[in-house]
Amino acid sequence: MRKTIVAGNWKMNKLPSEAAALIADIRKATNDGDCGVEVVVCVPFTAIPAAAEALEGSSIGLGAQNMHWKASGAYTGEISADMLKDLGVQYVILGHSERRQYFAETDETVNLKLKAALAAGLTPIVCVGETLEERETGKMQDVIVRQVTEDLAGCQEDFEKIVIAYEPVWAIGTGKTATSTQAQEVHALIRATLAKMNPAQAEKVRIQYGGSMKPENAGDLMAKPDIDGGLIGGAALVAASFAAIVEAGK
Repeated sequence: MRKTIVAGNWKMNKLPSEAAALIADIRKATNDGDCGVEVVVCVPFTAIPAAAEALEGSSIGLGAQNMHWKASGAYTGEISADMLKDLGVQYVILGHSERRQYFAETDETVNLKLKAALAAGLTPIVCVGETLEERETGKMQDVIVRQVTEDLAGCQEDFEKIVIAYEPVWAIGTGKTATSTQAQEVHALIRATLAKMNPAQAEKVRIQYGGSMKPENAGDLMAKPDIDGGLIGGAALVAASFAAIVEAGK
C-alpha cells in the first residue's frame, strides 16, 4: 500500500516570519502532521531556516522548490543538494512546469538534478505534464512518456525513493482542473511507463496530482487507484484549505 503524500508548493510566497506563522497554523490543523498522510511544505529558499525551526517536533516534512545538480562551484545564484540537507531539507521539487517554462529547464537538467538529489538522500518530487496545446493536438501521451523516460533515466533502481507529480500545465493557476477520470488516465500512463523501465518497482512509486487540487475536488481525485496525493499550489497558502486536502487524503 502506497502512503498518500500531500505537499504544499508555496512558490515565491511568504517571508520567513510569514512562513513560521503559516506553519504554526498548519501544525494545528493537521495534528502536527501525525494524520496518516505524509505532509510536506516546500518553501522558498529564504524561508527554509525559519520553516525548519517552526516544524521542529512535528511529523511534517520540509521541502525546497529547486536545486542545482553540482555539489559546488561557480554557479552564481544556485543552491546545491548538500546546502539544502544542511538546513534540514528532506524533499525537493524538480522540473516544475514553471521552471521549464520560465527558466529553460529541460529533461536533461531534471535528470541531472534527480541523480544529485538521490545521491544526497533527498526525496525528489519530479514534475511532468503537458501543455494545453500538446493535449489538444494529441501529443499528451508522447510528452508524458518522453518526460518520464528521460527525467528518470538511469534511476530505475531508486524508483521507490522518487515521487512523481503530474501537472497538467493547462490546469495550473488557471482555475481549470482535469477531471478525476482525465487525471487517472495520465497517472496510469505514468505508471505503465515506469513499469517498462522497472517492473519490480513501478507499483511502489507515488504519483501526485498537481493541477489546481482544492478541498472540493481532492477526495474525488485521490480516490482514483493511481493518484497517491497532491502537489498543492494556491490552496497550500491557506492552512484550512491545505488541511482539508490532507484530510481528504486519508
